[in-house]
Amino acid sequence: QVQLVESGGGLVAPGGSLRLSCAASGITVSFWDSFFAMRWFRQPPGKERELVASISSIPGATNVADSVEGRFTISRDNVKKTVYLQMNSLSPDGTAAYYCNAHGVRAYLGKDYWGQGTQVTVSS
Repeated sequence: QVQLVESGGGLVAPGGSLRLSCAASGITVSFWDSFFAMRWFRQPPGKERELVASISSIPGATNVADSVEGRFTISRDNVKKTVYLQMNSLSPDGTAAYYCNAHGVRAYLGKDYWGQGTQVTVSS
């Protein structure tokens, strides 16, 4: 069973930066980087959850939502089994609960695992 633990959320002023981390356990490095795309979602208060960024299994192709293009970057450390979301130039609309998702591909297609979420609040 894959377990995901997010960290790095908190209160930040508009224009500031945060880096979220999501550490995976319960899976070997080779399976994690071969069979799981990693994604960050966020859910603002009173709104639906939305996909913010994704990074594929090997070779690690990335995509970010248009709304955060140029400000957010996703990356993964396949040795540490950790995925990161670097968020720069945050604005108040970045206030949300951020969730890490491991999305199975190929032999793990259909498997989805979620972290518990970490709160990001952008406010002065």
